Amino acid sequence: MSLLPSLCGSWKLGRKDFTGCASQLPQQDYESLLERCLRDGCLFEDKSFPATLRSIGSGALLGKLPRRLQWRRPPELHSNPQFYSAKARRLDLCQGLVGDCWFLAALEALTLHQDILSRVVPLNQSFTEKYAGIFQFWFWHFGKWVPVVVDDRLPVNEAGQLVFVSSTYKNLFWGALLEKAYAKLSGSYEDLQRGQVSEALVDFTGGVTVTIKLAEAPDNLWDILTQATYSRTLIGCQTHSGKERVLENGLVDGHAYTLTGIRKVTSKHGPEYLVKLRNPWGKVEWKGDWSDNSRTWELLSPKEKILLLRKEDDGEFWMSLRDFKAHFMLLVICKLSPGLLSQEVGQKWSYTMLEGRWEKGTTAGGQMKSPQDTFWKNPQFLLSVWRPQEGRKLQGPCSILVSLLQKPRHRHRNQQPHLAIGFYLFRMNKSYDDQRRLPPEFFWKNAPLSWPEEFLREKEVSRELWLEPGRYLIVPCTSEARQESAFVLRVFSRKHVFYEIGRCSNVIFSKEIVDQNEGQDEFFAKLFEKHPEINAVQLQKVLNHMPWSGLGSTQPHFSLEACQGILALLDLNASGTVSIQEFRDLWKQLMLYQEVFYKQDTNQSGSLNWAQLRAAMREAGIVLGDDVCQLMLIRYGGPDLQMDFVSFVHLMLRVENMEDVFQNLTQDGKGIYLQKPEWLMMTLYT
Repeated sequence: MSLLPSLCGSWKLGRKDFTGCASQLPQQDYESLLERCLRDGCLFEDKSFPATLRSIGSGALLGKLPRRLQWRRPPELHSNPQFYSAKARRLDLCQGLVGDCWFLAALEALTLHQDILSRVVPLNQSFTEKYAGIFQFWFWHFGKWVPVVVDDRLPVNEAGQLVFVSSTYKNLFWGALLEKAYAKLSGSYEDLQRGQVSEALVDFTGGVTVTIKLAEAPDNLWDILTQATYSRTLIGCQTHSGKERVLENGLVDGHAYTLTGIRKVTSKHGPEYLVKLRNPWGKVEWKGDWSDNSRTWELLSPKEKILLLRKEDDGEFWMSLRDFKAHFMLLVICKLSPGLLSQEVGQKWSYTMLEGRWEKGTTAGGQMKSPQDTFWKNPQFLLSVWRPQEGRKLQGPCSILVSLLQKPRHRHRNQQPHLAIGFYLFRMNKSYDDQRRLPPEFFWKNAPLSWPEEFLREKEVSRELWLEPGRYLIVPCTSEARQESAFVLRVFSRKHVFYEIGRCSNVIFSKEIVDQNEGQDEFFAKLFEKHPEINAVQLQKVLNHMPWSGLGSTQPHFSLEACQGILALLDLNASGTVSIQEFRDLWKQLMLYQEVFYKQDTNQSGSLNWAQLRAAMREAGIVLGDDVCQLMLIRYGGPDLQMDFVSFVHLMLRVENMEDVFQNLTQDGKGIYLQKPEWLMMTLYT
């Protein structure tokens, strides 16, 4: 496949949302269709995206298909089909014949965040309860969450194997059905053949994407990755563009990957900074330093090696940050709020979203070239920037993020390529009325403060700006005049007003962004300011001073012994302390544990019984047998077979730890072989 920019399809329920579009997706009400099928005793067949070659497309993908392509429903392919299973590993999808690694890389990133995944993929769908062969998914498209309905007929070969996306668990089908919904949204499976990771990330979240050219990466790249991985971000990356081919080092040129984790390790030669990546193929891995068979792993402590190294050709591998920067071209970070960019703490973000159009002869003015050009005809937007109340004591400019997205011009995303787009920023002076469009002479006399270094043929272009409080003018445009398209312009800041000049519309007030991690960076920075590493006593003080608002009125007490147990599970290099990165990982887990514990503690007693414990663990993605769950309650619970939150945390950390150890050491998925020192290390120390 090619990673060239390509047009991403959209579904809007108004004719004006497409320019020159021959057709659009029909309005399909999922609940009504489901009820009708259940009432009539039939399985849904989607005539708008039929089980024919029309839905495959008409391009090169047809030549890849097996000779006798068939369409089958999951109950016809497996005796126990499941839509989704919390028991399955999160990274379980494999790319098929469609060249949509960019889509799969973004989708794998989505699976690392259960709450975001459940917004796109309603996880309560199944092949048993209320099954009627109909499924629904949600995508963010240009400011709105839109539903896409599909039937569950999937293309397979003669042996009944899926020819497109599949799962390593042969009875799971959520990935294949989601790909079908995205293909419907885009026009066909063929229309998924080219794309950028950033496109799918935005369609899954409506978030803010930041693309970093790794050849020009900032010096604090590791800090950016550290902050990104503990917060609500999805991260993808791409190798150097060109024809997709496997290199001698095991990487694939012209290919997208998911960044699934990072780790600072202590080797015999000093600290090493590692990144963990996954190939959407589900196989073919990096062969250099820190790969599965690399000797560099011998430089680590035995425990660190056991917990991190997994010798399995599953497409997931480690490599050093240094090699990552050398062999990859782009790093794409998608965050649900722009706080990652500014490093400002303790303040809220807000955003405004406006729609506009470039129309031939009126508002399609093209880029700024000379005093005689038509640049002034482009849509003009006024931005008033204020310093927020809580930040008025601070001096310096304000952080502003501007995002410009172009809408599709055809139902099929690959039919018409993206236009080259960008935007200019000007400082407004008091001599001009902020209710009337600015005349040509304004642009002759005032140089822009910011302008496109190059016009990009991409779905979205964004830029972070640092502006003093005041009035500014934003002018989005195409690289050439007379090019038509609709667009969406988003502004994120601490405090602003934003509207289009010259249109009969009221001022659009900004909406506040709710960021669950707001202020946490300040807390982490202060915590580790004096001590780069914290021991069990310091960890106890931190955990017992936290408000734990998610647990209601019952506040937990972490004993020194409990904190020593937690530290033993996290402390991979046996230093007796945890670093800020390890603490951030712990914090992310604690927030999840707090949520599932409180949800199952229905009587707010501060403890869980056997049934509640099993449900809480299942919701956190861990499924144990009833007998094992009972033993865990005996081991970690009290005499009354009730488990408090502190014991629940210790149990969850231990179970997740041992699951990682098993997966890393098993050769057949059924058992493991441990030498005596390894056995003692994993049983006595943890």
